[in-house]
Amino acid sequence: MRILSTHKKRYGKTLAFMEKHLEQGSRLLDLGTENPFTPLLKEAGYAVQNTQGENLDDDYMAYASSEVDCVTAFEIFEHMLAPYNILKNLKAKRLIASVPLKLWFASAYWNEADDWDKHYHEFEVKQFRFLLEKAGWTIKAHELWTSPDPKKIGIRPLLRYFTPRYCIVYCERN
Repeated sequence: MRILSTHKKRYGKTLAFMEKHLEQGSRLLDLGTENPFTPLLKEAGYAVQNTQGENLDDDYMAYASSEVDCVTAFEIFEHMLAPYNILKNLKAKRLIASVPLKLWFASAYWNEADDWDKHYHEFEVKQFRFLLEKAGWTIKAHELWTSPDPKKIGIRPLLRYFTPRYCIVYCERN
């Protein structure tokens, strides 16, 4: 699989964040289908099980009781109408999740041709924190990242150098 340079940078940051909080060999349930990041997780020593493309708004109970060391969710909750349900019902004791943040200068991503390829939510940091806390998680660490693309020119691309675009959290179950 070809990995875009902007994704490589984010994958590197995600992996570094994970390595601070999870031991090598940890068993992960990654919410979302296998993707270009999955092999990188495996190469880093994690045992990864992915979901199979189900609608996790409706079919989350099949994964709620998974016996894993940590559940991961990388840019998945924005595609769900009600991420609270799966977050509340997960039995795992640890969670690492990242979400795109709402940008004041850009609309949420919305693919008219594909119902799955839409962002129903782009979070503010306080909204994401509230969602996690209401679902029974305690945030132990978080980071914010920008997402500049040096190939693009203009005001919006310039703002992406300074405005955080992603939030990643490490949480433990209350």
